[in-house]
Amino acid sequence: MRKEKKLNNLVNKVNAKEKEVSSLSMDQMKEKIKVIREKPEKTEEDLALTFALTREMARRTLGQRPFDVQVRGGLVLAQGKIAEMKTGEGKTLTATMPLVWEALKGKGAHLITVNDYLARRDTVWMGQIYHALGLTVSCLTQEGTFIYDPEYLAKKEEERLDKERDETGSFKVIKDFLRPITKQEAYSADITYGTNNEFGFDYLRDNLVYSFKNKVQRPLYYAIIDEVDNILIDEARTPLIISAPREEPTELYYQLARVVKKLKPGEDLIIDEKRKSVILTSQGQEKIIMAFRQDPWANNNVAFLYRLEAALRAETFFKLDRDYVIKNNEVLIVDEFTGRILSGRRWSSGIHEAIEAKEGLSIRQEMKTLATITFQNYFRMYEKLAGMTGTAMTEAEEFHKIYNLEVVAIPTNRKMIRKDWPDKIYQTEKIKFDALIEEVISRHKQGQPILIGTRSIEKNELVASSLQNRGLNCQVLNAKYHEREGQIIAQAGKLGAITVATNMAGRGVDIILGGNPPDPLEQKKVIELGGLCVLGTERHEARRIDNQLRGRAGRQGDPGESRFFISLEDDIARIFGGDKIKVLVKRFNLPPDYPIENKMISRLIERAQEKVEGMNFDARKYILDYDDVMNIQRKAIYQKRDNILKFKKDELDNFVLEMYEEEIREIIVFNTKDKDMEKWDISKITEELSQIFPVPINLEEKFKDIISRRGFNLEQAREEIIQYSLDLWKDNFSSWQKNIYQKISPEQLTEIERKFILEIIDYYFQNYLEEMEYFKRGIGLRAYGQHEPLDEFRREALIKFKNLTADIRRQITHTLQLGGQSSKIDLRKSA
Repeated sequence: MRKEKKLNNLVNKVNAKEKEVSSLSMDQMKEKIKVIREKPEKTEEDLALTFALTREMARRTLGQRPFDVQVRGGLVLAQGKIAEMKTGEGKTLTATMPLVWEALKGKGAHLITVNDYLARRDTVWMGQIYHALGLTVSCLTQEGTFIYDPEYLAKKEEERLDKERDETGSFKVIKDFLRPITKQEAYSADITYGTNNEFGFDYLRDNLVYSFKNKVQRPLYYAIIDEVDNILIDEARTPLIISAPREEPTELYYQLARVVKKLKPGEDLIIDEKRKSVILTSQGQEKIIMAFRQDPWANNNVAFLYRLEAALRAETFFKLDRDYVIKNNEVLIVDEFTGRILSGRRWSSGIHEAIEAKEGLSIRQEMKTLATITFQNYFRMYEKLAGMTGTAMTEAEEFHKIYNLEVVAIPTNRKMIRKDWPDKIYQTEKIKFDALIEEVISRHKQGQPILIGTRSIEKNELVASSLQNRGLNCQVLNAKYHEREGQIIAQAGKLGAITVATNMAGRGVDIILGGNPPDPLEQKKVIELGGLCVLGTERHEARRIDNQLRGRAGRQGDPGESRFFISLEDDIARIFGGDKIKVLVKRFNLPPDYPIENKMISRLIERAQEKVEGMNFDARKYILDYDDVMNIQRKAIYQKRDNILKFKKDELDNFVLEMYEEEIREIIVFNTKDKDMEKWDISKITEELSQIFPVPINLEEKFKDIISRRGFNLEQAREEIIQYSLDLWKDNFSSWQKNIYQKISPEQLTEIERKFILEIIDYYFQNYLEEMEYFKRGIGLRAYGQHEPLDEFRREALIKFKNLTADIRRQITHTLQLGGQSSKIDLRKSA
């Protein structure tokens, strides 16, 4: 209640300043923003004034004045929370106010979108506001990096394009306003738009560079994530991975694909669709042994079994035009929640290679992970995080537990009057689709616009084909036609329009009744017909996705309708609804083609959805729990890399000195553990030190002399041996530097050492990532020994990481050999 009151007071403060700012000229408004930017400490009054100035500038440049509910949403975003705003409530415009406010702090403000199209569109569309206020705005896309620059286009075109942008900017990108720039420039802009993939991959790439000037990102300060549920929840199970090809043969994948295809469920395989696992029976194992003339289980052939598991899963669970599409002979992942293509992403664990083999495509060489991070851990690195979406309340618990983000529901500007009709339930999928087509024909005769939502590209094209066979023209929207997404969905509200869309359904683009821009007569007719009708072809695993589809209708107080068509053969009913639904349907004893509208069945399906949501949350939590362990280690390695990149000559020399001190101390301590000094392995110490730097011939004698002088004082003897060894190395280092400086400059040597050290860190850390991935896959077996797998993973990961840091130190000190006389590398060649 107190929070609600504070929010209301802030909205009132913004409104109170409206009269003041409306009397200012454009230049005066820009000057006000400049004054707030330069203030070291910003107040609540500054916040209210910034919001009021941004609102007024939106009115002047876009002809759109943010409503009070949008100001309210913007304030929630500025507080670092999630604003749940229904479809059509203007989230794009809402975000401009907190983005301007946070940008004035000089640390950069990011707007994360779900695709390149929205990043470009919003940069051009909202860029007018930012530019008029004196702020710079850039966007990151796969096709390039751009900054909003209205002076970039030819002056004679400016007036025409500006008018076109105001009319169609909500769905069409006028690219003439975007000037290409470098990524460093893009991240240096006050506000940066881009996709979650671009931001995440740039972070990983930044941690693979060998020069600090090649890094592009600033420290991560503030981000608003648009469609926050899609990015932080739906995509959370697919980590970002930067990889490089291995030098390993791929023929085995083809052989496995051919053999696995012949295996029969029930006889050779046990398939668990709920857990998405597939296990070979003893008969199935025999067939594998016979086909490959080897027993991989008896021989403990881990590499073979790894690829076999990938082939089994690829054949059983990954379907063309549902989980992936083939474009230009390449397997492209389709996001199961949005229907969008995940460009540049590949499944790990050999799955992608197995699918390429299954489809008879050429296999890209199996990849080795160079860097990886989950979206959860990437976005948790932001100092301040916020998000907006139309559907967040059902996942409020997860947002709080994982991201410490509070969800705040923002009321609609106008009352929502959409009619959500009960589900129509059929016994078979065929009858369901037949009934759906008849419903579409009936509504289309009246001219009512219809949006049909499907879960997969396969079903999307099936519905479109059925409609076309009945003589109905329809617009098709799926991952195959991603580029036209905005234009297609923007016109879905036209009189007589039929649009068939996968789950992505043009998120981020409003469906305006009568078309966009609307025809007044058409708009009136569509409203009389009941507005947009949304028909779902099946329930999704998550209720949230169903709500998103419904939310396409009934925006801003418009009329609208929604209904779902369900069959008992749908995945959600078949796998998770189970026998309960079938028993219930049999009781009714209805003809197969008769629709069932029963609340009890609908409730059972909703419970099944809740069950799946819980399982999906557990899966995401499982990934995060393990990645949290890796994240601590990843941060430690990346921080070390960052320090090395920033080090000046003296700092790098000190870093190298510390590494040698640690290694020399480790060698001596390890070989002087015994309490009896006579059992100290002095010859081993001498031998190991000689692998690091040139040592005097009489070093062993010198150590023995120290021991005899110190008598029984173990600690003093050990410390004197360590100090003597370090002094030897320092003298060696100093004379080597004098010698090397005759050939190259101190600056060149520093850069050579820096690159050499970074290469060693990267090599070992990348191998470590792979080792830990293998380790994680098998850790579940510890449960059979009454051990908690996650605790075991944490414990062993700590041991393995200590070994990793020791291995890195050992490799640097044993390979760099700063003594120079017996160096195994020619430092001049590395320059």
